[in-house]
Order: sequence, then C-alpha cells, then structure tokens
Amino acid sequence: MSSFKKATDYVFSKAFLKYLCSTHFWGPVSNFGIPLAAVMDLKKEPDLISGPMTFSLIGYSAVFMRYATQVTPWNPLLFLCHFVNEGAQLGQGYRFVNGRRVCV
Repeated sequence: MSSFKKATDYVFSKAFLKYLCSTHFWGPVSNFGIPLAAVMDLKKEPDLISGPMTFSLIGYSAVFMRYATQVTPWNPLLFLCHFVNEGAQLGQGYRFVNGRRVCV
C-alpha cells in the first residue's frame, strides 16, 4: 500500500475525526497564536520588546515542551507549538538583551 493511500485512509477515518474533535488538537492549534505573534514581532524594533514577558514565555514554553512529551497519548502538535515558541522567544530575548547594551 502506498504512503499516499495510507495517509488518505487515515484522514478519512473515524480515528482522525475523533482527533480533530479533541483538546489534543484544538489546544495546540489555539495556542499557536503565541509563537506566531512572536515570529511576527521579530521584525519590530527591539525597544518594543517586553523583557519580563519574553523571559516568562521562554520558561513557559520550556516547561510545556516537557509536559507535551509526558502526556498520554503523546501530543506532538503541542510539542511543536512550544518548540516554535521557544525558538521565537529566545530570538526575542537575544534582541532584547542586545538592544539594551550600552557602549561606553
């Protein structure tokens, strides 16, 4: 059986429909707004970055990446959401620190 046939069989199965109607799907999908906003903010000026919020979100995503690997069943979509957010927030944190360096 081809990979395409397997994929289409799964997409049209009751198991996939059940997954689409679960919090394992909609939780991460709705949570993707945070990393999307962070990625979009990478284009803005560094002086607009909130340091406390950025560093809080770095910790938040690190904790929930770990959580995503521990829930049963494993939730790769939740892990991906927090992995993307961790990278974006680390980029923002770098820009925040770098933008506040004072040259003497």
